[in-house]
Amino acid sequence: MDFVCAHGGRPATALTRRDVARALLAVPSGVALVAMPDLRRAMMSAGNPLSRAFWESAKATLSSIEAGVATVGDVQRWVESTGTEPILMTPSYFVWPEEDERGPVAADMFARLVAYLEERVESGEIDPDALASGDQEARRAYEELQERWLATPLPDGRVPGQAVSEEQDEELFAAWDEEEAFALSELRRIVGALPKQPELPAAELETAAARLRALLALPGYPANVLRACAGFEERPMPDDDRELWLAVAAGVAAPISDLSESADVLEEFADLEGDLSEEDAALANLCAIQHADWLAGVAALIRMGPGVLASPERMARLIAESEDIEIDVQDEDDLDATEGLFTSVVALWGYLGIVDEDEVLTPLGWWGLPKALELAWSPAPE
Repeated sequence: MDFVCAHGGRPATALTRRDVARALLAVPSGVALVAMPDLRRAMMSAGNPLSRAFWESAKATLSSIEAGVATVGDVQRWVESTGTEPILMTPSYFVWPEEDERGPVAADMFARLVAYLEERVESGEIDPDALASGDQEARRAYEELQERWLATPLPDGRVPGQAVSEEQDEELFAAWDEEEAFALSELRRIVGALPKQPELPAAELETAAARLRALLALPGYPANVLRACAGFEERPMPDDDRELWLAVAAGVAAPISDLSESADVLEEFADLEGDLSEEDAALANLCAIQHADWLAGVAALIRMGPGVLASPERMARLIAESEDIEIDVQDEDDLDATEGLFTSVVALWGYLGIVDEDEVLTPLGWWGLPKALELAWSPAPE
């Protein structure tokens, strides 16, 4: 009883089903099963017996855990059936962060919802015994109650679900910016240590830029992907060849915008089992590549210089063998996945003249790749 009270932060007379459930899960299941009869008697002596349905559900869940047949979902649903545990993922797909990953806003909102649910249990609006017995109507009502709370403004004007999502977005963007800044510093260190700095091949750049301008004026793939990568759907293309080429090359590493939806049709969205279009697949691949993979792959290419093979398979191997990043031992499935992502990259590099028709790095690619990554990873001017 002392452990349960300390774990729940309440005296025995105020403990809820959720408090007891969480305390039972905080120790090995075998220990909890052995201790549960004494705990139940102690709760009765304290005048807070809970209910038979709760204790039976607790025994069933702990026994399943001890037998090794309970899933994480089973255990989560049992805790939710206490009537005061917020649903981890609501029907509208709002997801609470894990307990050790909640920021101040999420922790505050979670605690507020727990308190709100306790009030609803006290008033009889929530029936924990019905939840524990698996009553589907009670479960739907429980879900709808939380959905409404998450979407209802608090007295201070904040909408709980929106406030939590905004905090998560801020944390995600901050982590992304930190990762990007580190990758940029490493890129500059690697380029600065080259025995010979790449020089601008002016004639190659002029030819590639002229070819690129003509390509960007065309409809369909790859022009639409390159325009989206560079953000040219929302802004005009620069007149300067160097600026144009670097903007597109940087966009391949960090796409600025999505494809225009003007050509999308309803049937494409309705066909959930259909394959992605070539342009959608290409953009999805570009967005899935991590900073570390870009850094490792491009660092290897610029160290070896023009003439090195830069095929998708070769890029996957260079990344897996890189000493510039920390990477776990990769199996063939990991290599195949990386190769698949860089299939789109190398194809687009070909249109920019970064690689030739044999997927070999060109002098233009040697000069331009590190500059394109630097542009992609540098903070936008205010």
